[in-house]
Amino acid sequence: MTLTVRFFAAARAAAGTELTEIVVPDDATLGDLERVLSIGQPDLARVLARCSYLRDAVALCDRSRTLGNCTTIDVLPPFAGG
Repeated sequence: MTLTVRFFAAARAAAGTELTEIVVPDDATLGDLERVLSIGQPDLARVLARCSYLRDAVALCDRSRTLGNCTTIDVLPPFAGG
């Protein structure tokens, strides 16, 4: 499945981009996505460990859960006070 991954705030800075498209297996988990995004990017890996995610605008927190049929993942690092 092809996903659009949008990075915000510190995640955007660590990724060096606002968004990317990535192909993952249909049964990929959130943890799988984090591992693929982190390849060769240790700064991004550190940020992703603290991030929350939206899957097509719905919160996704469990890293062992499959992404399911979706098109967009938003990567949200902790914001001030959160």
